[in-house]
Amino acid sequence: MRLTWEELGWERVAPRVGRRRLPDWDCTAGLVVGEGAALMIDAGSSLAEGARLRSDARVLTGGRVTHLALTHPHFDHVFGAAVFAGAQVIAADGSSEVYGRDRDELCADAVRNGLAPGAAEEAADTLVRPHRLVRSARYLDLGGGVGVRLVRTGEGHTAHDLVVVVPGDPAVVFCGDLVEESGEPQAGPDAVPSRWPAALDRLLELGGEDALYVPGHGAVVDAAFVRAQRDALAARFGVAGSAPAGPGAGGSGTAGSGVSR
Repeated sequence: MRLTWEELGWERVAPRVGRRRLPDWDCTAGLVVGEGAALMIDAGSSLAEGARLRSDARVLTGGRVTHLALTHPHFDHVFGAAVFAGAQVIAADGSSEVYGRDRDELCADAVRNGLAPGAAEEAADTLVRPHRLVRSARYLDLGGGVGVRLVRTGEGHTAHDLVVVVPGDPAVVFCGDLVEESGEPQAGPDAVPSRWPAALDRLLELGGEDALYVPGHGAVVDAAFVRAQRDALAARFGVAGSAPAGPGAGGSGTAGSGVSR
């Protein structure tokens, strides 16, 4: 008998959509299951973590992951990518060089953040360059009436952020680290703070007021949480303007606990 999402440690957020909070960095991976095709969203922080995700997906889908979307080129989201042999790897346009030229820096960053040097080096050495790059937006049909939109909302957490929108009632939006719930959003040397609030404006337009927003780290949140984080980032980085309020905008984000990186 096939195990359920919950029995495997996944949270099912829609009938064919789930996500898993991974240990150590509280990074989220997502899975969208169609008929004969499946999309994994992010690959974990190591080859071992990626292999666990691949194994779970095989149980949940009865097949293999056919597509892998990488929300941004940080080690905790991409270092498991090589285990998804045969999957089409999709990332934001402009990021391909990071997966090639900047592998040593990705490895060093992983070690600085606590990944064992051997595991970091192995993952960096085998890191897969994306097969398909998204310049603006692309629709991916997974079969059986299941499809997703892959969208570049603009620079923010990095210069190469990609979000995944799963239409439905409600829609589910995988935000990558444009949104974080379990700690303050991280702005490293590759962040683009001046454009981050505008990227969240676009994110809210894509999902709408009723969507479920899946952050890169932490619990699933609502539009009000995203809007509040957008305004906090604007204040933090001195960016003018604020996100437009929608119906019910006075609510609060979904509560949850997690470990900040």
